[in-house]
Amino acid sequence: MTNDHLQLPPKTALLLINRKSRHGQENLVETIRQLKELGFIVLEELTEDPLKLPDIIRHYQHQVDLVIIGGGDGTLNAAIEGLVDTQLPLGILPLGTANDLARTLKIPVDLPQACQVIATGQYQRIDLGLVNEQYFFNVASCGLSVEITQRLTKEDKSRWGILAYLSMALKMILQARPFRAEIRINGEAIRIKTIQIAIGNGRHYGGGMTVCHDAKIDDQRLDLYSLEMHHWWQILLILPALWRGRHADLPGVRTLQGTEFEIYTRKSRSINTDGEITTSTPATFRVIPQVISVLIPR
Repeated sequence: MTNDHLQLPPKTALLLINRKSRHGQENLVETIRQLKELGFIVLEELTEDPLKLPDIIRHYQHQVDLVIIGGGDGTLNAAIEGLVDTQLPLGILPLGTANDLARTLKIPVDLPQACQVIATGQYQRIDLGLVNEQYFFNVASCGLSVEITQRLTKEDKSRWGILAYLSMALKMILQARPFRAEIRINGEAIRIKTIQIAIGNGRHYGGGMTVCHDAKIDDQRLDLYSLEMHHWWQILLILPALWRGRHADLPGVRTLQGTEFEIYTRKSRSINTDGEITTSTPATFRVIPQVISVLIPR
């Protein structure tokens, strides 16, 4: 797909909405009405199995100008392979709980405003992270965040929204146990004892936490941090800095930047990508520069 094609006003849109997302079902009819009022021909496909999204996108690739996805970060993550394969531009309707990719791209959570961005916004090429052949937009991590993901139910997220993440994070911090890992970068092996390793491609994750104060989703780099604390209360002390991405110089926090990392652990540990557990260690993380196009506010 050429850049000239990308600049044409898209008219036919494939709309994919996760009915199980926090606001998916209740906003379906209103979303279609608004998109049609903005001049789109809407081809709607609903599935309760996000793993089918890439095949649906491939099926429609010659019939549409762009793909509009309504859901949270997990739904967007599930669709990545289809977007990469077809190179169709992406419009985002933030209908999930955390909506970290939308936050990174400054896409409003207000539905009419998000639809307006899709109709009148500009295209931005963004990077993707890749871990063990699994793409991610925001962050891939192992340790504490996996425990939070495993314990957090859809009912919790639907009922409490972002507060569900905060509440579960506090519970898991009290139970956090360090594990041994080895980080390899540029031929160097770094052995650590940590409670969490997170590797970010975008700017936000975990409901608004910041990967690094200057992280961007098109900076062609990955930002790694490792929490190497001995006591749960030390984690609580650095939470404000973690939220703002200002944790690089704090005691007990290791930060690294690069285009590729390898992580090894004594026993295989699950890895969380954009809020879903998708792979495990040993793991190789890479940045794939400017691989898909997304509509963002002008």
